[in-house]
Amino acid sequence: MTTEQQKTKQLYVILIFFFIVTLQGLEANIRLPKLISDGMILQRNTNVAIWGYSDTNTLISITFLNSTKTVTTGDKGIWIANFNTPNDPGPYQISITSKDEQIIIKDILLGDVYLCSGQSNMELPMRRVAPLYQDEIQNANYPNIRYFEVPKEYEFSAPRDTLSGGQWLKLDENSIDEIAAVSYFFSKEIHQDQNVPVGIINSSLGGSPIESWLSLDDLAPYPLAFEEAKNYQNQEFRDSIIQSDQNRIQNWYADLNQKDLGIKQNWKLGNIDSTQWNTINIPDYWSNTSLGNKNGVVWFHKRFKLDNNHKGQKATLNLGRIVDADSVFVNGRFIGNTTYQYPPRIYTIPEDVLESTNTIIIKVINERGQGGFVDDKQYNLQFADGNEVDLVGAWRYKLGAELHPLRPQTFIRWKASGLYNAMIHPLIRYRFSGVLWYQGESNVDNADEYDTLIKTLIAKWREDWNDDNLPFFVVQLANYLQSNDEPTESDWAVMREAQQSVLDLDHTAIAVTIDIGEWNDIHPLNKKDVGHRLALAAKNIVYKEDVIYQSPRIDSVIVEKDQIQVHFNTFGSNLVIQGEHPRGFAIAGKDRKFYWAKAELVKDCVILKSPKVIHPQFIRYAWADNPDTANIFNEEGLPAAPFRNDSD
Repeated sequence: MTTEQQKTKQLYVILIFFFIVTLQGLEANIRLPKLISDGMILQRNTNVAIWGYSDTNTLISITFLNSTKTVTTGDKGIWIANFNTPNDPGPYQISITSKDEQIIIKDILLGDVYLCSGQSNMELPMRRVAPLYQDEIQNANYPNIRYFEVPKEYEFSAPRDTLSGGQWLKLDENSIDEIAAVSYFFSKEIHQDQNVPVGIINSSLGGSPIESWLSLDDLAPYPLAFEEAKNYQNQEFRDSIIQSDQNRIQNWYADLNQKDLGIKQNWKLGNIDSTQWNTINIPDYWSNTSLGNKNGVVWFHKRFKLDNNHKGQKATLNLGRIVDADSVFVNGRFIGNTTYQYPPRIYTIPEDVLESTNTIIIKVINERGQGGFVDDKQYNLQFADGNEVDLVGAWRYKLGAELHPLRPQTFIRWKASGLYNAMIHPLIRYRFSGVLWYQGESNVDNADEYDTLIKTLIAKWREDWNDDNLPFFVVQLANYLQSNDEPTESDWAVMREAQQSVLDLDHTAIAVTIDIGEWNDIHPLNKKDVGHRLALAAKNIVYKEDVIYQSPRIDSVIVEKDQIQVHFNTFGSNLVIQGEHPRGFAIAGKDRKFYWAKAELVKDCVILKSPKVIHPQFIRYAWADNPDTANIFNEEGLPAAPFRNDSD
């Protein structure tokens, strides 16, 4: 071997040595969970865990609250140190050191931390409810309210120990758009009422059923959900479903685009003669019109004029809600699109687009079911000076292409146990003052077993956090869908009854919301009252304040010949009627055929009669998908809870 070769070999040995040392150093690095990071709020007046990861047998020193604790990383690479937190909010720092490294976590506050979980109404951000709360959004500046959104992921193989992402955000004008509205209004009220920092960890996912938030073991009594969770542990099974869905959806859209006359003839430009197109009144569902129920793509066209003062001005185009997906063009220019039915269509038209005579083209794709423009929403063009152009009324339309219904995508992230493993289990070392739960829309079809499911969830989560008294505050589903002229059966009412069953457990509360929903929107905008009603429950259960937080509930039913006396528990308040007479009550005899009752309020008792029910036995109150006639409240403005006594 030459001298040059020997030098090269020695160099390689040195490089390999340093590479190995570097790798060892990297492996020994302190790694922290995303929750343990700058700006976090830890629960005050309790014992909290500070934890992280490193190589086995690594000595880690944690300095916090004038105390230093040294721990050794365990076999699984986890180290944990516990500290008793005081009431003083801080701010504080935490120093975490090993032999070769130090990490400083800054701007830590001590306060009250709440876990918010559920489906879309719990994750709905402030930007989605902006039409009601512009002042809140513009004036948001609460640096002692911090918000952490858990990444929306699923896992079926086993519970995860860590989150893949997330950060603590201070609540201000830069962050408020993305902060969940219920979380915002709840935390703001608690922060101002208690003068304490408030931390929110939001772990929610739109469309998720309760089964996805339960562990595999807790699903054992529910064979269908348990089998589903087991099946989705198989990666090949999941991949095959994903691939099959992708192929089917891509083929459907490829077929649609190939057949769409609107694409072939470039209707989006708007320079078309639509006089031969059919006429439709917007808003309405297509099934109520000459168009009929179509799956595929339909194009809509409207012209309107503007004066010189508004020509070229920036404007907001409100197109209510559209089922399913839309793309919007103004004067041939693409303005925006929405790919699914639920968000409000609020589009910005830039300057220099609008002219004296204008054309709007809306391309609507309906994949399945009933397509259309949802009624009782805004359809107009708004200018900064307050002027509006009304877009309700006659539009022209033409069918671009009609296809067979597209079978829905399989949403794997909604499957049983997946969200518990990925979005709840990584949180169980963090301490909370309570849990806010807003979920149930996706379980209306199996509402008859929801009472046991939600009690199972509460028991499991209390076990996970080793706190039998962990408060749970549940939002009862709001009024939704068309109201009925006559008493009828209702799956939504059954769900509300199941949700109310959590009151069988200690340290729970229900926020009744049957008065603040929207018949045509499963995501009602009024989240301020939801947050307020949850905050009332927290003030009593967590903070021991003497406040009325419970809605009136029917306490007893007494049958007397041809009438029924319904006695309410008002929990220290009094009943109030919004109107001349109590409404929303139906009674039935032994045939269980219900008729609306004439009602009279006497103090905290309602007396019910009906000429159609000679010998009444059963009553229902606010028993409907949308009980919009129910008008019993307490003096604090909380609506009486739905009720029936014929469930046996």
